[in-house]
Amino acid sequence: MKSLTQFVTIQPTFKAHAGRKEEIYMLLDQFVAKTQSEPLCLFYDFTENGDQIFCREGYLGAAGVFAHLENIGEQFGQMLTMAELVKLEFHGPATELDKLREPLAHLNAEFFVIRCGISG
Repeated sequence: MKSLTQFVTIQPTFKAHAGRKEEIYMLLDQFVAKTQSEPLCLFYDFTENGDQIFCREGYLGAAGVFAHLENIGEQFGQMLTMAELVKLEFHGPATELDKLREPLAHLNAEFFVIRCGISG
């Protein structure tokens, strides 16, 4: 197992506005295409349950998170016209989350600090 001691995940949950899912699906393809070129991205995909859309995404440290958010800013803005951001969470080591808290305070996110687990 690969050691990922600085690994950070972003976990946004969106609720699609009525009648907008087909447009959202096209936008998700744009998110994926843009994210594919990010060297600090470890994984990135979308799942859905009814009108809820969830993004599973992981990055190498706060630097990876910042690079991603800068890269997909336009698409994120478009998503907010088609869906409500219901919840936004960041999970990772305290040292990396502390780098995110102040610059991302405007997002009203929750920050979850890793306490234990298997990291290889």
